[in-house]
Amino acid sequence: MIKLNDIVVKFGDFTALKKINVHVKEGEFFTFLGPSGCGKTTTLRTITGFIEPFSGSVMMKGNDITNVPIEKRNIGIVFQSYALFPTMTVYDNIAFGLKIKKLKKEEIKEKVTEIARKVDLSDEQLAKAVSQLSGGQQQRVAIARALVTNPSIICLDEPLSNLDAKLRVQLRNELKKMQKDFGITSIYVTHDQEEALTLSDRIAVFNKGNIEQIGTPNEIYNHSATEFVCNFIGDINRFSDEMVAALNKAGTKLDPTFHHYIRLERIHVNSKPEENAVTFDGIVESMEYYGLYIKYTIKLAEQTVKVIEKNDGSTPYNVGDKVTISFMPANIMSYPPKAEEEA
Repeated sequence: MIKLNDIVVKFGDFTALKKINVHVKEGEFFTFLGPSGCGKTTTLRTITGFIEPFSGSVMMKGNDITNVPIEKRNIGIVFQSYALFPTMTVYDNIAFGLKIKKLKKEEIKEKVTEIARKVDLSDEQLAKAVSQLSGGQQQRVAIARALVTNPSIICLDEPLSNLDAKLRVQLRNELKKMQKDFGITSIYVTHDQEEALTLSDRIAVFNKGNIEQIGTPNEIYNHSATEFVCNFIGDINRFSDEMVAALNKAGTKLDPTFHHYIRLERIHVNSKPEENAVTFDGIVESMEYYGLYIKYTIKLAEQTVKVIEKNDGSTPYNVGDKVTISFMPANIMSYPPKAEEEA
């Protein structure tokens, strides 16, 4: 559907993107994830035509669109700020692109009414000024405006970042459902890991103008390809040198020159160890109660580790309680040190 081939983007002497290669499939919800300044929005703007690459090509359905003007790419865009016209009605905002295409008034009305119904905007809301709507309603207007011209692809640049946490979760679910209902290829930019994991079919993790890994949410989280991805996605424990030595003494074969990590939920407290699991005794240092789960900080002889346990209704462990943790060595993720660390 969309292919980026060796995309390089430069701003003066600064190289913002370094040979980016991405293939977004038809109907896929594909997310660009990474910290601020990593290149994800620059990549999105290159796809939409706002940025011309220094080298490389942008292909859509087998056609080279690298130098095609923005308005001729047939790409719907939802900006972070929504970029709506606050003094215009919701109807006129949605109809804007259709009017530019010089469609007949009756056809415009039909298309606007149809798309408004699909994104759950009422006739009453269509008559209001955009400034009278809530943030969630404005987001629907922005999506409707992007979809009404029947684009081949829709690009969304952090469209939930200006909303409060509760509304963000609610609209995240609506957005995913909407995307599936329309079946439209979607490229989504976010720095929010949870958002990326819950929404995406696949994720590209960006770092300093490079892509560290492309994969499904499960691959990104449980099989992080690089140390950066491992640290950026979710919370994690890094094993100390003392812990690595103790693990090797217990029968694992970890390279002591590598960095070794394990996710919090892979460690279990006072449960019957699986076959081949390793165990360590410790003391509960702190406990955080989240309802669905409980987060413990446990001090071992070798280091302190964080553990997440599903809340099964039993009485939580208290600070000072002696406990035994266990985990499978297969769940340890290991990475060689960076070249500059070895030097």
